[in-house]
This record gives sequence, structure tokens and C-alpha cells, in this order.
Amino acid sequence: MFAIVEIAGLQYKVEQDQKLFVNRLSGEKGDRVTFDKVLLTVNGATTVGAPAVKGIAVEAEIIDHVKADKVIVFKKKRRKGYAKKNGHRQSLTQIQIVSITGFEGAKKSAKKEETTKLAKKTPKKGDDLTLIEGIGPKVAEIFFEAGIKSFADLAKKTKEELEAILNPKGAVYAAMDPTTWPQQAQLAADGKFDELDALKGKLKGGKA
Repeated sequence: MFAIVEIAGLQYKVEQDQKLFVNRLSGEKGDRVTFDKVLLTVNGATTVGAPAVKGIAVEAEIIDHVKADKVIVFKKKRRKGYAKKNGHRQSLTQIQIVSITGFEGAKKSAKKEETTKLAKKTPKKGDDLTLIEGIGPKVAEIFFEAGIKSFADLAKKTKEELEAILNPKGAVYAAMDPTTWPQQAQLAADGKFDELDALKGKLKGGKA
């Protein structure tokens, strides 16, 4: 189990009990600090944040504040007689990773997101009304939104009721003739698909 976490502007791969040096943090020796910008976790499965993994946090303990080895910075301008030499020691904090917490909550959050995505991709439950001659996917969607979700629902409607649903959707739908749709739907609801196919063979766009 490990995580990629952002600490003081830099990204680190960390595991429990690991010791590492990071840019100077505020706090005293022995203090606990928490980092919640976790970009990736691997705990059996890999979870990538967008940008951070929700619910995951890395807790660490400050061990010491130190300075890194001196770095020499030498600047020179050619033919200008300019030369300057400086030394720099970066201030660092040594920390130890105490725990990577929140995996249970992250799993629930990920599962919830996955369920939401799946729900968006999963077709709405109900009969496939496009089996009715003259009904396409868009009309089936309009009927679904109007509460007509099954062949039985459609069979109960009159031509006038169906026209009242279609007419406000525009001229294309207002021009449709739903006269035979309840009859076809009743055959489908009764499981008489051979008779339905025979009837559909005599129709054109749902019209007799």
C-alpha cells in the first residue's frame, strides 16, 4: 500500500513508517501533520484522483528541522568583469509517515461515483417501445418521460392522448399518426409477437 501525495508543493511516493525530507513545514518536533492532497493510491486496486482522491489523507510526524547540504551558486558575466559566488542551504523538515487513512471512505466514495456513472449509462427500465411500428428512440423517450414505460401503459392510451403528448414536442411529432400504436402495444403486452409482426408487415410508419 502506498500513495502519491503533494507535500509543500512537491509530489512524493509514501508508505507507512517511511522517513523522508520535505521542504520546511511549520510545526515543532513531535507534531502531527496531515496532507489531504493525495493524487494516487494503490491498496490492492489503483485509484487515481481528479485531481485528488476523495477521503484519503496521509498523516505524518515531524522528526526534525534541518538544512540540506550547501549548494554553490556561481554567476559570471563574460567580458564584464562580473563574478559572484553564493552558497545556499535549503531548509528541510524530516517527517515519518504514520498512516495513510480513509481507504474505507474512499472505497465508498468510489463505489458511489461508479454507481452514479453506471446509472447514467444504464438504459431506463421498461419495455422497448421501439418494437412498435412507427415509434423511434426519441418518441420512446418522450413517452417514458410521460410515464408510458411499458407495452401495457401504451395499450391503455387512446390516439388522442398520445397526440396530446406528441404535439407540444414539435411539428415532426405532431405529424405522426399513433392510431395503431395502442393495438400493437396490446399484442406485445400479451406476448403475441407473431401477430404483432404480421400487423407491422401491413403498416408503414405505424399507419394502416
